[in-house]
Amino acid sequence: MALPLLVYGLFMLYPIGRAIVLSFYEWDGLGTGTWAGLDNYRATFSDPRLVGAFGHALVLIIFYAVIPLAIGLVLASLLARSKVRGIGFFRTVVFMPQVIAMVVLAITWRQIYRPNGLLNSFLSWFVPGDVNTAWLGNYSTALVAVGLIGTWVSTGLVTVLLMSGIAGIPRDQYEAAMLDGAGWFRQFWYITIPGVRAEILVSLTLTIIAALKTFDLVYMTTSGGPGTSTTVPSYEVYNQAFRLGSVGTASSLAVILTLVIFAINLTLNLLGEREKK
Repeated sequence: MALPLLVYGLFMLYPIGRAIVLSFYEWDGLGTGTWAGLDNYRATFSDPRLVGAFGHALVLIIFYAVIPLAIGLVLASLLARSKVRGIGFFRTVVFMPQVIAMVVLAITWRQIYRPNGLLNSFLSWFVPGDVNTAWLGNYSTALVAVGLIGTWVSTGLVTVLLMSGIAGIPRDQYEAAMLDGAGWFRQFWYITIPGVRAEILVSLTLTIIAALKTFDLVYMTTSGGPGTSTTVPSYEVYNQAFRLGSVGTASSLAVILTLVIFAINLTLNLLGEREKK
């Protein structure tokens, strides 16, 4: 027991504690730091760039969690009740983005989003004229383009989780509902959704946390640009610490982000415990 606790403390608790301490100092990462008190936190909440990063993270939650959950519920419900062969293969295909390195996915999608990329080539079949939109280089489309990559990555995970939950719902509930004249939607609303509440909470927990701590996807596709239109908290932690030399501000951002993730995780766990009672 002592060794696991030592490893946990060394690799988890110590870095968090160190970040908390550094968040109260003004330090460039090289020299001697000076006490700054709450100045770094004030700077975080007063800097439009840093506040905007959290706003962008909230937008990404929609793409990482809400949209995949809606798609996953419908897909899982349809597939779980179908008798088509190859469901196992389908699960493997939709789950594939989860096992591919995000750097590889980001580079691939960056090529797809290029002005002469696959997406514009596809759209040119339906839109008159040349379609050469720079999806990742346009202020109005960059964040949505990044978010849709997150949707593509998360949907497979959510669908597989929900399919496993639906498989555990007794079939006689659906048969009884059909005898009572309930259609697909009523069965979906009154049987499927209540039956997979635990899986829904797990999906939301995983995807919301993934949205909030997104770094590699943003770094590899847009580097926070154009301008600051796709900056997110994790990217700003890197930017403040290693580009701007403001380790204190970066640490305060990391502490705030950790608290936000902890609060969301705690809230979802409490909701799950309430459902069990």
